[in-house]
Amino acid sequence: MSLSPVDLAAELIRFDTINPPGQEEACTRHLEHLLEAAGFSCSRIPLADGRPNLIARIGGSDRKAPLAFTGHTDTVPLGLKPWSVPTHDGLIKDGKLWGRGSADMKAGVAAFVVAAMEMAPRLANTPGVILYITAGEETGLAGAVKLAERDMKGEAGALVVAEPTSNRPLCGHKGAVWLKAITQGVTAHGSMPEQGVNAVYSAARAVTKLETFDFNVARHPIMGGATLNVGSFAGGINVNSVPDRAEIGIDIRTLPGMDHVRLREQLNSYLGPDVELATMVDVKGVWTDPDDPWMRELFAVSAEIRGIPSKVESAPYITDASVLTPALGGVPTTILGPGPAHLAHQTDEWCEIERIDEAQKIYARLIENWCGLR
Repeated sequence: MSLSPVDLAAELIRFDTINPPGQEEACTRHLEHLLEAAGFSCSRIPLADGRPNLIARIGGSDRKAPLAFTGHTDTVPLGLKPWSVPTHDGLIKDGKLWGRGSADMKAGVAAFVVAAMEMAPRLANTPGVILYITAGEETGLAGAVKLAERDMKGEAGALVVAEPTSNRPLCGHKGAVWLKAITQGVTAHGSMPEQGVNAVYSAARAVTKLETFDFNVARHPIMGGATLNVGSFAGGINVNSVPDRAEIGIDIRTLPGMDHVRLREQLNSYLGPDVELATMVDVKGVWTDPDDPWMRELFAVSAEIRGIPSKVESAPYITDASVLTPALGGVPTTILGPGPAHLAHQTDEWCEIERIDEAQKIYARLIENWCGLR
């Protein structure tokens, strides 16, 4: 009896892979055993102890590189708000699969794993399939970065990222630059502020300037403009002292093709010498021309199976494609997965069962077309 993608997704949810600390080992091992039993050749590339990335391959041909799928096994913390459903039971109720990771993105991983396993007996002497199942995505795409330390060029011909899109085929997403802006001062007693230099005042002036920062780049026709958000502000230890250090957390979302080195130079100059910038995350955006032949085929497959015309769209979040797509040589890339994007990282996270089954059908059709099996 074949494994359904819904059942596998429920199994994956039962593994607690909240990151930090991650602990993806048992979840990844479960997938590895299933894939090896289906005939895949599997290898691990550790991110850290108990945190493996998994690469699974089947088929292969000199004529064409395999089709790649990717997804991560780690999830974000539960948050402070109480859940009304079990967080890791893999509960199926009201036509939905509930639990942390259901939307983001264990349902997507389950759907492409089951699709690839069911196609496995037909993939000998074809271009085949390669699966990249990563750890540590939720904390800066760390697993994908580890994979990309190898020479990956030519390893795949196109990439499907199974992040939540409700099975809409997306053409890319913005990049991200997360910065820590630090201001320094001189501490003094709070009753004698003239004896010190207040780092919070310097940081506050920097925040005011950041609100009006102009990227001076043209808007993308689909993604819109680059954005900057001040997401955190901290300074001082106690109320009756002059603070000698303050930190600002800056989240910048960039457009594909933007030069991140030049962007940081612009910010350094704009904020002046009193502000020191430290980079926390730096990943590029991705974009595939919707007129690319494979993208046109993908749009047609999605429209046929979903019964809804496909349109050119992009994702609001970053994915492992920021790392894997350039590492693979800039291959055509789509973000397409069953989860609803608005429920990623939310309390009472869920994914519609219908969408999970639908995703498997889309992935199987893409494999068939790629490998010339139709």
